[in-house]
Amino acid sequence: MSESIQAATPCLPPHAQLIQMGTGGAVANVVHIAAKLGLADKLADGPKSAVELAGPSALHAPSLHRLMRTMASLGLLTEGERLRFSLTKLGEALKSDAPGSARSTLLMTGSSWVGSGFANLLHSLETGRTGFEKAHGVPFFDYLAQHPEDASVFSEAMVGLHGGEPPAVAAAYDFSMFQTVVDVGGASGNMLGAILGRYPEPRGLLFDQPHVVIDAEKTLKANGVTGRVTVEAGDFFLSVPSGGDAYILSHILHDWTDDQCLTILGHCRRAVKPDGRLLIVEMVLPPGDAPHPGKILDMVMLALIGGQERTETEYASLLDKAGFRLSRVVATQSPVSVVEAVLA
Repeated sequence: MSESIQAATPCLPPHAQLIQMGTGGAVANVVHIAAKLGLADKLADGPKSAVELAGPSALHAPSLHRLMRTMASLGLLTEGERLRFSLTKLGEALKSDAPGSARSTLLMTGSSWVGSGFANLLHSLETGRTGFEKAHGVPFFDYLAQHPEDASVFSEAMVGLHGGEPPAVAAAYDFSMFQTVVDVGGASGNMLGAILGRYPEPRGLLFDQPHVVIDAEKTLKANGVTGRVTVEAGDFFLSVPSGGDAYILSHILHDWTDDQCLTILGHCRRAVKPDGRLLIVEMVLPPGDAPHPGKILDMVMLALIGGQERTETEYASLLDKAGFRLSRVVATQSPVSVVEAVLA
């Protein structure tokens, strides 16, 4: 998973920058509750006041008005005559059917189950274990397997958070050389669909857990590649399908510890053809003080999931232990890079 943060305005004095960072949660809560209430959908047909919306929604009209007024100050709504609000172009993106899956992403990022991990961030810093597991008693992905509705929200949120990455990866890396591309842990097929949609030569195999791949048909159909993809359910900690020319691990390794990654990579090493490629799609952290969204994402991994973001040097070391050799890192027009590896 991924998460971005808006940096404090640099022209502010240091104390004001810190306060701006610390109060960002209020804005996050406003947009989350707007998404949860489906306010953009309710305003899709035209302007309405809080009084008009409150009754059918069982809400307190004066309080709803205050929320909508705040949304207007954020550029999501605009206030017209008789205290009636309408959607702006930005607010249109909050509708449930709007491109980009912003609503689903906000439903996840502002949810109590995600928030509980960060509420226990100190526990993570003290123990190295996730705050999420302290709050819920089970690891993140075990929780999702037990809560299918939250799992669907998570899958849709990943499209929102990473939606620009698949076309950027397809444009930056030449997949035309491969006959079969295996997307390990490929979820709903967003990455594989973008790649096959751009390159007519290869076929694809989408591999993920049963409760995840159920959403794949819709995505693959939207990309027009349903007939070129085989969907297979399974667990990459046990095995991965063999015989592929290229194995993609997109936002997989950052979810796990080094030891767990070595298990996944070991299965990929046994499965890939001798002259094949392993392609790791991740936010490769730059060295030093350079800002990068992956450095904030690393805190998400610490608090929620238990994995980590890595530098190029760390990926090279990890791959070497698994019997691969890092051959190059291909940048894309997005925050992720393609870490290409071959058999050592």
